[in-house]
Amino acid sequence: MANVVVVGSQWGDEGKGKIVDWLSEQADVVVRFQGGHNAGHTLVIDGTTYKMSLLPSGVVRGKLSVIGNGVVLDPRALVEEIDRLNGQGVGLTPETLRIAENTSLILSLHQELDANREAAASAQTRLGTTKRGIGPAYEDKVGRRAIRLMDLADLESLTPKIERLLVHHNALRRGLGLPEYDPKALYDELAAVAPKVLPYMDSVWVLLDQVRREGKRILFEGAQGALLDIDHGTYPFVTSSNTVAGQAATGSGLGPSAVGYVLGICKAYTTRVGAGPFPTEQDNEIGRLIGDRGHEFGTVTGRRRRCG
Repeated sequence: MANVVVVGSQWGDEGKGKIVDWLSEQADVVVRFQGGHNAGHTLVIDGTTYKMSLLPSGVVRGKLSVIGNGVVLDPRALVEEIDRLNGQGVGLTPETLRIAENTSLILSLHQELDANREAAASAQTRLGTTKRGIGPAYEDKVGRRAIRLMDLADLESLTPKIERLLVHHNALRRGLGLPEYDPKALYDELAAVAPKVLPYMDSVWVLLDQVRREGKRILFEGAQGALLDIDHGTYPFVTSSNTVAGQAATGSGLGPSAVGYVLGICKAYTTRVGAGPFPTEQDNEIGRLIGDRGHEFGTVTGRRRRCG
């Protein structure tokens, strides 16, 4: 098996997790290269159900799993997911999970901003986000003010970086009528979680280059789908990252030649989560039947809409 990138060809929910799980049996390394814990893969293996939002699907097979620099990482969500899977007997350790040192972090203030923006938007402009802070975290990354995983390894220099970040966020919070964020509270949040996530930190571009040179097989696991790509999707009703195959290289630190084969996943009917254009939606008996058969009903705010 050559190095393979698995991506969704629609709006996500195409069943990529099942394909990645099947291919991961033949892979040596599985890499997540974009998105955050706004993605969701459910795997059923030998009668046990595993639910993952952030971790690569290969972890349940004991494969070396990598979270690349193209991902935005909520460290608290990561710890919760690791603890949950370890409680199911997966046995995640720093030997089986590596996280890029230059991965940008999702903080509690990102989640608050995400939720408040959605609440303030009109029905026509509401994006239907998961309110997990993904978009605001990517904004800070591009704005060159993000806190990255490697920053947690040097807590003495963290305070000035937090202050720089809050110059931006406290201005936004004032505009939304919210109290300013306390730098000490954010420092304490990060200092508390640092020892739980730093053991997994690595220069993954070096690791993956070494793996590639050894001829081992790398499986790149995409999240969401091509029509949610920030550049190529149904903008502005999209996610905040590039979801297409080209991001596999950029989001992991490898060159484009490292991706040997692109596998796009489709399903027989189309769904999308949240808001945005979907003119062929079957809001009728046929649509309800498809939803029942495919288990494609979401929540009221993040409902999965169907077309034939």
